[in-house]
Amino acid sequence: MKNVKTLALAATAVAATMSAPTFAADRSDLRAGDYGWMQFNAMYAVNELPRDGSTDNGHDYLEMEFGGRAGIVDLYGYVDVFNVTNRDYGDKNNGASKMFMKFAPRFSIDAMTGWDLSAGPIQEVYISTLFNWGGGAIRGTDVNGNETNDVNNASIGIGADVMVPWLGKTGMNLYSYYDMNAKEWNGYQFSMNWFKPVVNFDNGSFISFQGYVDYQFGADEVNAYDENGDYVNTTNTSHGGAAYFGLHWHSENYALGYGLKAYNDVYLLKDDGTFGLETTGVAHYFTATYKF
Repeated sequence: MKNVKTLALAATAVAATMSAPTFAADRSDLRAGDYGWMQFNAMYAVNELPRDGSTDNGHDYLEMEFGGRAGIVDLYGYVDVFNVTNRDYGDKNNGASKMFMKFAPRFSIDAMTGWDLSAGPIQEVYISTLFNWGGGAIRGTDVNGNETNDVNNASIGIGADVMVPWLGKTGMNLYSYYDMNAKEWNGYQFSMNWFKPVVNFDNGSFISFQGYVDYQFGADEVNAYDENGDYVNTTNTSHGGAAYFGLHWHSENYALGYGLKAYNDVYLLKDDGTFGLETTGVAHYFTATYKF
Protein backbone atom coordinates (compact mmCIF):
# COMPACT_ATOMS: atom_id res chain seq x y z
CA MET A 1 0.00 0.00 0.00
CA LYS A 2 1.28 3.44 -0.83
CA ASN A 3 1.39 6.57 1.28
CA VAL A 4 -0.20 4.98 4.33
CA LYS A 5 2.47 5.84 6.85
CA THR A 6 2.82 9.39 8.04
CA LEU A 7 6.55 9.96 8.02
CA ALA A 8 8.06 11.79 10.93
CA LEU A 9 10.71 13.91 12.49
CA ALA A 10 13.51 11.80 13.88
CA ALA A 11 16.61 11.84 16.01
CA THR A 12 18.58 11.31 19.15
CA ALA A 13 21.60 12.77 20.90
CA VAL A 14 23.28 9.41 21.44
CA ALA A 15 24.89 9.61 18.00
CA ALA A 16 27.52 11.92 19.45
CA THR A 17 28.68 9.22 21.86
CA MET A 18 28.96 6.40 19.34
CA SER A 19 32.23 4.70 18.46
CA ALA A 20 34.29 5.74 15.45
CA PRO A 21 32.40 5.19 12.18
CA THR A 22 33.04 2.33 9.80
CA PHE A 23 32.32 2.43 6.09
CA ALA A 24 28.74 1.67 5.17
CA ALA A 25 27.11 -0.57 2.64
CA ASP A 26 27.08 0.66 -0.94
CA ARG A 27 25.64 4.17 -1.15
CA SER A 28 26.82 4.89 -4.68
CA ASP A 29 23.24 5.52 -5.83
CA LEU A 30 21.88 7.95 -3.26
CA ARG A 31 18.65 8.43 -5.21
CA ALA A 32 17.76 4.73 -5.33
CA GLY A 33 15.48 5.02 -2.31
CA ASP A 34 13.82 8.31 -3.23
CA TYR A 35 10.09 8.65 -2.61
CA GLY A 36 7.55 11.32 -1.76
CA TRP A 37 4.04 11.59 -0.34
CA MET A 38 1.37 14.21 0.29
CA GLN A 39 -2.04 14.22 1.95
CA PHE A 40 -4.77 16.66 2.91
CA ASN A 41 -6.27 16.49 6.40
CA ALA A 42 -9.59 18.09 7.35
CA MET A 43 -9.13 18.75 11.08
CA TYR A 44 -11.26 19.81 14.01
CA ALA A 45 -9.68 20.66 17.36
CA VAL A 46 -11.58 20.88 20.65
CA ASN A 47 -10.08 22.83 23.58
CA GLU A 48 -6.75 23.33 21.85
CA LEU A 49 -4.15 25.12 23.98
CA PRO A 50 -3.04 27.79 24.64
CA ARG A 51 -6.36 29.60 25.01
CA ASP A 52 -8.21 32.00 27.26
CA GLY A 53 -11.64 31.60 28.81
CA SER A 54 -13.40 33.04 25.78
CA THR A 55 -12.05 30.36 23.43
CA ASP A 56 -12.94 27.09 25.12
CA ASN A 57 -14.75 25.77 22.07
CA GLY A 58 -13.23 24.20 18.96
CA HIS A 59 -12.06 25.31 15.55
CA ASP A 60 -11.67 23.74 12.11
CA TYR A 61 -8.62 23.84 9.87
CA LEU A 62 -7.23 22.31 6.70
CA GLU A 63 -3.78 20.75 6.73
CA MET A 64 -1.54 19.85 3.79
CA GLU A 65 1.01 17.31 5.05
CA PHE A 66 3.98 16.14 3.02
CA GLY A 67 7.31 14.37 3.19
CA GLY A 68 9.72 12.00 1.53
CA ARG A 69 13.34 11.16 0.89
CA ALA A 70 15.56 12.56 -1.88
CA GLY A 71 19.21 11.60 -1.79
CA ILE A 72 20.73 12.85 1.46
CA VAL A 73 17.58 14.76 2.50
CA ASP A 74 14.74 13.34 4.59
CA LEU A 75 11.83 15.78 4.78
CA TYR A 76 8.67 16.23 6.82
CA GLY A 77 6.38 19.24 6.90
CA TYR A 78 2.85 20.61 6.87
CA VAL A 79 0.89 23.81 6.26
CA ASP A 80 -2.25 24.60 8.29
CA VAL A 81 -4.99 26.98 7.16
CA PHE A 82 -7.18 27.93 10.13
CA ASN A 83 -10.90 28.60 10.35
CA VAL A 84 -11.64 27.58 6.78
CA THR A 85 -15.38 28.01 7.37
CA ASN A 86 -14.74 31.55 8.68
CA ARG A 87 -16.84 31.07 11.79
CA ASP A 88 -16.64 33.45 14.75
CA TYR A 89 -15.29 31.02 17.30
CA GLY A 90 -12.07 29.96 18.97
CA ASP A 91 -8.91 32.03 18.81
CA LYS A 92 -8.29 31.62 15.08
CA ASN A 93 -9.96 34.79 13.91
CA ASN A 94 -9.64 38.50 14.83
CA GLY A 95 -5.96 39.40 14.98
CA ALA A 96 -4.62 35.85 14.56
CA SER A 97 -2.56 34.34 11.79
CA LYS A 98 -4.51 32.47 9.15
CA MET A 99 -1.72 29.97 8.51
CA PHE A 100 1.01 27.99 10.24
CA MET A 101 3.88 26.05 8.67
CA LYS A 102 6.27 23.46 10.06
CA PHE A 103 9.24 22.57 7.86
CA ALA A 104 11.72 19.95 9.04
CA PRO A 105 14.44 18.78 6.62
CA ARG A 106 17.07 16.36 7.93
CA PHE A 107 20.39 15.66 6.26
CA SER A 108 21.77 12.12 6.51
CA ILE A 109 25.33 12.06 7.84
CA ASP A 110 25.58 8.42 6.72
CA ALA A 111 24.68 9.33 3.14
CA MET A 112 26.87 12.46 3.02
CA THR A 113 30.00 10.73 4.34
CA GLY A 114 29.54 7.14 3.19
CA TRP A 115 30.03 5.98 6.77
CA ASP A 116 27.78 3.49 8.52
CA LEU A 117 26.84 5.21 11.79
CA SER A 118 24.33 2.56 12.80
CA ALA A 119 24.89 1.06 16.25
CA GLY A 120 22.50 -1.16 18.18
CA PRO A 121 18.99 0.28 17.79
CA ILE A 122 20.24 3.35 15.87
CA GLN A 123 19.72 2.92 12.11
CA GLU A 124 20.75 6.23 10.56
CA VAL A 125 22.05 9.55 11.88
CA TYR A 126 21.13 13.04 10.68
CA ILE A 127 21.81 16.73 11.03
CA SER A 128 18.27 17.82 11.93
CA THR A 129 16.65 21.20 11.39
CA LEU A 130 13.20 22.50 12.30
CA PHE A 131 11.40 25.72 11.33
CA ASN A 132 8.05 27.01 12.68
CA TRP A 133 6.34 30.00 11.08
CA GLY A 134 2.99 31.67 11.76
CA GLY A 135 -0.01 30.50 13.73
CA GLY A 136 0.32 33.06 16.53
CA ALA A 137 -0.87 36.60 17.14
CA ILE A 138 -0.18 39.22 14.49
CA ARG A 139 2.59 41.60 15.55
CA GLY A 140 1.29 44.45 17.68
CA THR A 141 -0.12 44.70 21.20
CA ASP A 142 -2.87 42.81 22.97
CA VAL A 143 -5.68 44.30 25.07
CA ASN A 144 -3.33 44.52 28.05
CA GLY A 145 -0.65 46.41 26.12
CA ASN A 146 1.70 43.42 25.87
CA GLU A 147 3.74 43.13 22.67
CA THR A 148 2.67 40.25 20.43
CA ASN A 149 4.61 38.54 17.64
CA ASP A 150 3.78 35.74 15.27
CA VAL A 151 5.65 32.45 15.70
CA ASN A 152 9.07 32.57 14.05
CA ASN A 153 11.72 30.14 15.27
CA ALA A 154 14.37 27.74 14.03
CA SER A 155 16.20 24.79 15.58
CA ILE A 156 19.22 22.69 14.65
CA GLY A 157 20.61 19.55 16.20
CA ILE A 158 21.37 15.87 15.85
CA GLY A 159 18.90 13.17 14.94
CA ALA A 160 18.50 9.46 14.29
CA ASP A 161 16.07 6.72 13.33
CA VAL A 162 15.89 4.42 16.34
CA MET A 163 14.32 0.96 16.71
CA VAL A 164 12.23 1.07 19.90
CA PRO A 165 10.71 -2.09 21.45
CA TRP A 166 7.11 -2.58 20.23
CA LEU A 167 6.92 0.87 18.59
CA GLY A 168 9.48 -0.05 15.94
CA LYS A 169 11.25 2.65 13.91
CA THR A 170 10.95 5.86 15.90
CA GLY A 171 12.25 9.31 15.09
CA MET A 172 14.11 11.28 17.73
CA ASN A 173 15.70 14.74 17.58
CA LEU A 174 17.62 16.92 20.00
CA TYR A 175 17.67 20.56 18.88
CA SER A 176 19.12 23.84 20.02
CA TYR A 177 16.28 26.37 19.85
CA TYR A 178 16.62 29.83 18.23
CA ASP A 179 13.94 32.50 18.65
CA MET A 180 14.03 34.58 15.47
CA ASN A 181 11.81 37.30 16.96
CA ALA A 182 14.13 37.83 19.94
CA LYS A 183 17.22 36.98 17.84
CA GLU A 184 18.65 34.73 20.53
CA TRP A 185 19.27 31.08 21.36
CA ASN A 186 17.06 29.94 24.20
CA GLY A 187 17.17 26.36 25.41
CA TYR A 188 16.67 23.04 23.71
CA GLN A 189 13.93 20.83 22.31
CA PHE A 190 13.62 17.05 22.26
CA SER A 191 11.21 15.53 19.78
CA MET A 192 10.17 11.97 19.04
CA ASN A 193 7.65 10.60 16.58
CA TRP A 194 6.25 7.13 15.94
CA PHE A 195 3.81 5.20 13.74
CA LYS A 196 2.76 1.70 14.85
CA PRO A 197 0.14 -0.44 13.02
CA VAL A 198 -1.76 -2.26 15.78
CA VAL A 199 -4.76 -3.86 14.00
CA ASN A 200 -4.76 -5.23 10.42
CA PHE A 201 -7.89 -6.02 8.42
CA ASP A 202 -8.38 -8.52 5.59
CA ASN A 203 -9.04 -5.74 3.05
CA GLY A 204 -5.58 -4.26 3.64
CA SER A 205 -6.68 -1.37 5.82
CA PHE A 206 -5.37 -1.06 9.36
CA ILE A 207 -5.47 0.95 12.58
CA SER A 208 -2.31 2.69 13.73
CA PHE A 209 -1.14 4.08 17.03
CA GLN A 210 0.73 7.22 16.05
CA GLY A 211 1.94 10.30 17.79
CA TYR A 212 4.74 12.55 18.89
CA VAL A 213 6.34 14.31 21.83
CA ASP A 214 7.81 17.84 21.70
CA TYR A 215 9.52 18.93 24.92
CA GLN A 216 11.43 22.19 25.46
CA PHE A 217 13.86 22.61 28.34
CA GLY A 218 16.81 24.69 29.51
CA ALA A 219 15.17 27.98 28.48
CA ASP A 220 15.31 31.26 30.35
CA GLU A 221 12.47 31.75 32.81
CA VAL A 222 10.78 35.12 32.44
CA ASN A 223 8.91 36.69 35.37
CA ALA A 224 6.69 39.75 35.64
CA TYR A 225 7.18 42.36 38.39
CA ASP A 226 5.12 45.32 39.52
CA GLU A 227 6.29 48.94 39.59
CA ASN A 228 7.83 48.34 43.02
CA GLY A 229 9.91 45.46 41.72
CA ASP A 230 7.86 42.82 43.51
CA TYR A 231 7.23 39.49 41.80
CA VAL A 232 3.75 39.19 40.25
CA ASN A 233 3.78 35.96 38.25
CA THR A 234 5.70 33.96 35.67
CA THR A 235 5.45 34.78 31.98
CA ASN A 236 7.62 32.04 30.46
CA THR A 237 8.83 28.85 32.09
CA SER A 238 12.14 27.07 31.56
CA HIS A 239 10.48 23.88 30.31
CA GLY A 240 7.22 22.65 28.80
CA GLY A 241 5.77 20.80 25.86
CA ALA A 242 3.05 18.63 24.36
CA ALA A 243 2.41 15.00 23.42
CA TYR A 244 -0.08 13.60 20.89
CA PHE A 245 -1.50 10.06 21.10
CA GLY A 246 -3.70 9.05 18.18
CA LEU A 247 -5.60 6.07 16.80
CA HIS A 248 -6.08 6.34 13.03
CA TRP A 249 -7.75 3.99 10.55
CA HIS A 250 -5.87 3.87 7.21
CA SER A 251 -6.76 2.62 3.76
CA GLU A 252 -4.83 3.23 0.57
CA ASN A 253 -6.39 6.62 -0.13
CA TYR A 254 -8.24 7.57 3.05
CA ALA A 255 -7.78 7.81 6.80
CA LEU A 256 -9.90 8.73 9.81
CA GLY A 257 -8.45 9.47 13.21
CA TYR A 258 -8.87 10.68 16.76
CA GLY A 259 -6.07 12.04 18.88
CA LEU A 260 -5.66 13.13 22.50
CA LYS A 261 -3.09 15.85 23.03
CA ALA A 262 -1.65 16.61 26.47
CA TYR A 263 -0.03 19.97 27.23
CA ASN A 264 2.21 21.25 30.00
CA ASP A 265 3.10 24.96 29.84
CA VAL A 266 3.12 24.59 26.06
CA TYR A 267 5.37 27.00 24.12
CA LEU A 268 6.94 27.81 27.53
CA LEU A 269 3.90 29.97 28.42
CA LYS A 270 3.17 29.65 32.13
CA ASP A 271 -0.30 28.26 32.82
CA ASP A 272 -2.46 31.20 33.99
CA GLY A 273 0.66 33.35 33.98
CA THR A 274 1.18 36.93 32.83
CA PHE A 275 -0.97 36.57 29.72
CA GLY A 276 -3.77 34.77 31.58
CA LEU A 277 -3.75 31.84 29.14
CA GLU A 278 -4.51 28.25 29.93
CA THR A 279 -1.47 26.28 28.71
CA THR A 280 -1.73 23.01 30.65
CA GLY A 281 -4.43 20.43 30.01
CA VAL A 282 -5.76 18.19 27.23
CA ALA A 283 -7.36 18.68 23.82
CA HIS A 284 -9.12 16.44 21.29
CA TYR A 285 -8.44 16.23 17.56
CA PHE A 286 -10.58 14.67 14.82
CA THR A 287 -9.11 14.03 11.37
CA ALA A 288 -10.36 12.99 7.92
CA THR A 289 -7.59 12.42 5.36
CA TYR A 290 -7.28 12.05 1.59
CA LYS A 291 -3.94 10.72 0.32
CA PHE A 292 -2.32 11.49 -3.03
